[in-house]
Amino acid sequence: MAGKDEPLDDDRRTRPGGEEFLPPLEFASIVILLYFPALIQLGLMDDPVTGKRAENLDLARRNIDLLDLLRDRTKGNLENEEREFLEGAVDQLKAAYLRKIDALKM
Repeated sequence: MAGKDEPLDDDRRTRPGGEEFLPPLEFASIVILLYFPALIQLGLMDDPVTGKRAENLDLARRNIDLLDLLRDRTKGNLENEEREFLEGAVDQLKAAYLRKIDALKM
């Protein structure tokens, strides 16, 4: 660990009270930046700020559409594992979104 006067490595940042987690620089990190907020907006996870669940289906749909756009724009340029991860995330979110929309129609 670096001392007070020693510079930090480029891959590490600190804040008062300890080290801050930085996600790895990989494709999955981009997907996760849209995936987890969509889960929160779908009401499937607690909002980390409020600690409560709330739905915002319009915003969830926007994040799902952004992931779809990412999938379309990266087609043919991803490793199999990256493609499968992105497709799985999009498919899970779309299924959850459709269940929410169907429940509203009843």
